[in-house]
Amino acid sequence: MNRREIFKRTVNHQKSDRILLDHGKQVSSIHKFVYNKIRAEYGLEPQPLRILDRMSQCVHTDEDLLEIWGIDFRWLIPHWTNIQEISEVSYRNTFGTLFKDSGDYYAIADAPLKGKGLEGIEKHAWPETDDPSQFEGLRQQAESWYHNTDYVIGADGIKGGPLQTSLELAGYDQFFMDLVLDPEFAHALLGRITGVYKEMYTRYMAEVSDFIQVIYLTDDFGTQNSLLMSPDMWEEFILPYEADLIQHIKSCAPHVKVIFHTDGSVKPLLRKMIEKMGIDFLNPIQTSVEELRDTGLLKKEFGDDICFHGAIDVQKVLVNMSPAEIRKEVNTRICDLAVNGGYIICTCHNVGHDIPPVNIKALYDAIKEFNSAPFQRI
Repeated sequence: MNRREIFKRTVNHQKSDRILLDHGKQVSSIHKFVYNKIRAEYGLEPQPLRILDRMSQCVHTDEDLLEIWGIDFRWLIPHWTNIQEISEVSYRNTFGTLFKDSGDYYAIADAPLKGKGLEGIEKHAWPETDDPSQFEGLRQQAESWYHNTDYVIGADGIKGGPLQTSLELAGYDQFFMDLVLDPEFAHALLGRITGVYKEMYTRYMAEVSDFIQVIYLTDDFGTQNSLLMSPDMWEEFILPYEADLIQHIKSCAPHVKVIFHTDGSVKPLLRKMIEKMGIDFLNPIQTSVEELRDTGLLKKEFGDDICFHGAIDVQKVLVNMSPAEIRKEVNTRICDLAVNGGYIICTCHNVGHDIPPVNIKALYDAIKEFNSAPFQRI
């Protein structure tokens, strides 16, 4: 059974002889400060760092390491376009938000639409949606992978989403107030951003949809302990735009499955995310969050209706646990989530520089040890 066949069975909640391993997109890569240390753990020579995500300072993982780990996916990464370089340590991103180097990553330094109202939305310099360089070379890469390998081919998302980009443009503190005090502005901003993304994804799917099986979208709805807003407010302000974007992408590429990344304590929204947003996989399954810690219960409650992606914690497990404890953790997540298909294993976020390289090796060693059906608990 090849990788794409296993992927189809995974999506359809059918048993396979093993589960798929994922790595290598904007929210499952490796921080630049630790990348070559991980390579050294495997006896590999250091390589020049190729930045994948400028904000997070994570890098592209080289093919030799992907092969050692047995990664089953290969990801197409859109190019960062419409970037305005401000200085050696700052830039404005595609939508015009200023980011400055904070040492480990780039942090938001201003919010260009904060307090600007509807007039500010109209006057804002919105990104070009027909820039041919944004997806240059991706069709050729996808076609090569499609015909010459059995990798599951994914389209990594264009950075951000309706909520995240609204927060960056209007300011996190201000936009949450706008949802209550100026709902007209909030809806106008969310709608304008969603429209820009829809135009970009129309072009993106026209380039690559013939060859891909999955797309990865991101927008965070939760914190470590709660939702970012009440479920009712989320349903009124956020859900319609997220659903509109996903439905648009699926109209451009009906066969493509959606992995949706949303950090935090989002379980109260999950049923509506499944039924109204149209997602196929939930990522990251952040098990450091109390309500998501019991992945067996999560599978029991939602496993017939959604597939799961992730569940290997990068905040506590890979940072603090011993290799023996990581082995146990991997076994638990596989046995909880891989029952009757519907699970792809992956770190729940990027591998930070606080994670010991020996623990990354322990992770992939454990996956290889336990990744064959029937999955047995230790």
